[in-house]
Amino acid sequence: MAKIDAFFNLMFEQSASDLHLSSGNPPILRIRGELQRVDFPPLENDSLKAMLYEITPEYKIKVFEETGDVDFGYEIPNISRFRANFFNQKNGVGAVFRQIPSKVVSFEDFEKIEAPLPAVLKKFTMLQKGLVVVTGPTGSGQSTNLTLTIGNLFKHRGRRGLDLLKGVGGDDQARG
Repeated sequence: MAKIDAFFNLMFEQSASDLHLSSGNPPILRIRGELQRVDFPPLENDSLKAMLYEITPEYKIKVFEETGDVDFGYEIPNISRFRANFFNQKNGVGAVFRQIPSKVVSFEDFEKIEAPLPAVLKKFTMLQKGLVVVTGPTGSGQSTNLTLTIGNLFKHRGRRGLDLLKGVGGDDQARG
């Protein structure tokens, strides 16, 4: 088991959506939209980097060292999957992990564990045609919004006529 898995297990137990790790600071969990510090000493840059590299594919380490930023997925079997983003900042390395649910959550279930959603979001799935663009900085909820919207679309209208394209510069595309 990787050292960092203890934080992921804590995320799972606390129903946290995100884990924030930053050199010079204790770990922080996002629980129901609120940031909460974990009772843990501040992370030292070298030990944090070693902990992060323990779960990082070799080619992604190379990308991070060349660019100072990298994204990838990590999974703890039978626990959860996580989307990872590493970045360099003033005090050293930082990382944010988003827990990715293994099943698509409904609007109603999401609102029980996170926060109320704008009513207009549900209306998007009932439109007969049009274009919906979801934008924002890393970690602001685009993937969550798309997952909820697409899940609701499939629930009410079936799986027809859907194209997904990742943002500018992305290398992932899906067509359905």
